[in-house]
Amino acid sequence: MAEKTEARKKSRISPIFKRAISHIFTKPATTKYPSTKPTLPPDARGKLIYEIKDCNTIDFGSGPDFRLDIKALRGSTCHVCERDCPADAIKIVEVDGKRRPQINLNKCIFCCQCIEACPRKAIKQSDFYELATTDKESLVMKPEYNKQGASQ
Repeated sequence: MAEKTEARKKSRISPIFKRAISHIFTKPATTKYPSTKPTLPPDARGKLIYEIKDCNTIDFGSGPDFRLDIKALRGSTCHVCERDCPADAIKIVEVDGKRRPQINLNKCIFCCQCIEACPRKAIKQSDFYELATTDKESLVMKPEYNKQGASQ
C-alpha cells in the first residue's frame, strides 16, 4: 500500500516539473509595454479631441472671417453631443459668451456616440490612450480658445 502512494506522489510531481521546465524555453505572453508601444488597430478608441472653432459654426469655406454662429440662425446652440452622451460626460458651459461642450474624460466610456452625433464634426478621436493620472481635474477638457482653435 505504501508503494502505491509513493508512486502517486512521483507521478504528481513529475508532470509539474516537466511543465515548469517547458515554460523556461517558451516566449513570454506579455509585452514590454512602457518601453515598447503596442500597435493599435485602426478603429482603436483613444482620447477625444474637441475643436472649438468647428463647434456651432457654419463655415462657408472662405476663411475664418466668413464663419456664422448657429445661435444667430436658430436662436439656440447645438446640444446634440450632451444629449447623446450615455455616460453624462459632456456638459455645455459658457466660454467667451458662447456655449460650448466641456468633456469629462473621467466619466467618458469612449463609446464615440458624441463623435457620430456631432453635425459639425467638432469632436474627433485620437489614438492617444495613456490617460492615467492622479489629478482628476486634468481629465476635464475645458473648451478654451487658443491659436489653433483646438481645445486642451
